[in-house]
Amino acid sequence: MRFAAVNFAFGFIALPALLLFYFWAAKLRKSALEKFAQKELLAQLLSSLDNRKRFLKTGLTVLAIALMFFALMRPQWGFHWEEVKRKGVDILIALDTSKSMLAEDVKPSRFERSKLAIKDLARNLKGDRIGLIAFSGSAFLQCPLTLDYGGFLLSLDNTGIDTIPKGGTSITSAIKDALRSYEGGQKKYKVLVIITDGEDHEGDPEQAAEEAKKEGIRIFCIGIGTKEGELIPVTDETGQKGFLKDSQGNVVKSRLDESALQKIALKTGGVYVRATNAEFGLDLIYRERIAKMEKRELEAKMNKHYEERFQIFLWLALLLLTAGNFISDRKLTKGIS
Repeated sequence: MRFAAVNFAFGFIALPALLLFYFWAAKLRKSALEKFAQKELLAQLLSSLDNRKRFLKTGLTVLAIALMFFALMRPQWGFHWEEVKRKGVDILIALDTSKSMLAEDVKPSRFERSKLAIKDLARNLKGDRIGLIAFSGSAFLQCPLTLDYGGFLLSLDNTGIDTIPKGGTSITSAIKDALRSYEGGQKKYKVLVIITDGEDHEGDPEQAAEEAKKEGIRIFCIGIGTKEGELIPVTDETGQKGFLKDSQGNVVKSRLDESALQKIALKTGGVYVRATNAEFGLDLIYRERIAKMEKRELEAKMNKHYEERFQIFLWLALLLLTAGNFISDRKLTKGIS
C-alpha cells in the first residue's frame, strides 16, 4: 500500500482532541442536569438512558472521521501500465543579444523584458520541444531543442548581452543557425520565433527566410522597441554610466525596424507582433498560432498508474455514520407478561 497525499495524516492529530471534546461535553451536560434536578429525581429521569450505547455512538463517529482522514491520504494498491504519448511542435527562440537590446523604451529593458516573456512561455509549455539561439553579429545555439524545460530556463538565465562576442545584429545568422538545428526530418512542425529590434546590419534576412520556408520552418517575429528610438545605456570599465556612441563619437539611438520583420514573417506564413510594456506578444503568438499547428509525436513512454482505493474507506465511514444514527440512547424495555 502507498499513499498519494500522506500530508493529510496530520488530521489524525485532531482525533484525541475530538475524544476529549466528547468527554468534556458529557461532563458539562451532567453538571447542567445536576443543577436542574435533585440527585434522586435525576437518577430516575436518566434510568432509561443507556450510557454504553451513547459511548458506542461516539466511538463510531470518531472511527468514521478517522476513516475519512485515511481516505484523504489516498491509499493506493495495485497498478496498471498506461502508454503516454507527448505531442507538440519544435520551437526555436532566437533572442537578440546585441547592445541595442539594452535600450529602456520597454521596461526594464528590451533584453530583460524579452527574457521574462520567454520564461513565461517555457513554464506553460506542455509537450512542445523548445530551444534557444542567441544572436548579435553572429549566432550560437545556446540550448538545443529539448523537453527539459528546466534545462532550457537555465540556459536562458546564462544568456546575456556579452554572450556573442561579435557586435552588430544579424537576423540572417539566426535564421541560418535555425536551419542547421532543424536539418533533416519532416518539413513541418518547425517554428522559429525571432525577438529583436529589427536592425539587421549584415546579410540578407529575406533570402534566409526563403530558405527557411523551403524547409517548412514558420517564422514568427516580435519587434521590441519604438520607432522614435531610444539611447543605449552602457557602463564603461571604470563603472561610469553613459550612452553608447559610434566611431565618430555620436550618441547612438536604436530604433525599431518593423518592415524587415514583417517581410520575414509574411514570407514563411508566420506573423509579426510589436511588443509593448502591456503585452509582449509571445504568449499571444503561441496561443493563437503555434498551439493550433499540426503536432507530431515527440515521445511515447509507459507510465505506472496506481489504483485509487480511497472509495473503500469513504464507504466504510458512511456506513458507520449511518449505523450510529440507528442506535438509540434508550434502554430496551421488557414487555410485561
